[in-house]
Amino acid sequence: MNSDKAFVKSNDWTVMPNTGAPLDVIAASLRRERERVGLSLSELAKRAGIAKSTLSQLESASGNPSVETLWALGVALGVPFSRLVDPPTPRVRVIRAGEGPAIYSERAHYTATLLASCPPGARRDIYLLHLEPGPARESEPHMPGTVEHVVVSTGRLLAGPQEEPVELGPGDYLLYPGDIPHTAQALEPSTTALLVSEHV
Repeated sequence: MNSDKAFVKSNDWTVMPNTGAPLDVIAASLRRERERVGLSLSELAKRAGIAKSTLSQLESASGNPSVETLWALGVALGVPFSRLVDPPTPRVRVIRAGEGPAIYSERAHYTATLLASCPPGARRDIYLLHLEPGPARESEPHMPGTVEHVVVSTGRLLAGPQEEPVELGPGDYLLYPGDIPHTAQALEPSTTALLVSEHV
């Protein structure tokens, strides 16, 4: 990922042009959650399997986080991915196509756009996925008890547990445990799907 692009402003959040990620929100969320669990920068970086310098950049609202990095940090902190990327929202929220906090994969043609994070008392996040043929997006286990639901909108998708992925077409629904290694791979160009991630 290219991390030397200039920052731009979008919807009052600092955003990297190639991710749409609200970097100031990510920075504040990481600091808040790290302090909540009482971890140093070094200890959190070690638990997440990333460089301390990478974490330090993210907490200072610089760098260019990938979906893999943020998922690893969420697991290490014991919080859902959405808690790290979702800004405070008004009572009524509209996200137009092509907008919203999008995070790209480093290893696959995979983009996850957070549509709705779980509010207090709820246990689900909703993402719109855009995938292109190429390497699979291999996900490490999320927090224990996580369950994922996928509904394919366009194209074809191979998804589910890494040991037994399922081929899906438009309108197909898949439920699988998100707390084991899992995968998502587009089998046709311009594949899109809705992902609902439930966690306890």
